[in-house]
Amino acid sequence: MDKRHKLIHQYMVTDAAVHDSQCLEALLDPENQGVQVFADSAYRSTEAEQMLCQKGYRSRIHEKAQRNRPLTKAQELANTRRSHHRARVEHAFGAMVQQGGKFLRTIGMARAEVKIGMMVRHEVA
Repeated sequence: MDKRHKLIHQYMVTDAAVHDSQCLEALLDPENQGVQVFADSAYRSTEAEQMLCQKGYRSRIHEKAQRNRPLTKAQELANTRRSHHRARVEHAFGAMVQQGGKFLRTIGMARAEVKIGMMVRHEVA
């Protein structure tokens, strides 16, 4: 997603059994000029961090608290700073929900891809 213009450049449609974090590498746009990757804590893993580093990206993925290991104040502050960047692009996804994108009433992946693609392209226009 383009932070300045709020345009969605890459998207991927999967069924509900696929976790969002499994699509991280496919969503990276090689033509993107930016090197920072912002995402919520669901995308944080050792594998994701290594993959981003190998591809030359800087990870700005939110830190994740673990049981009996809360985030430090520094980690909370870093997450807050990252949230300011992410909040700028969340409006496009909120608009998709207003268009009925929360639930898809289609049968089959091909139809779901078309419906989501139309919502994404509508945001671009």
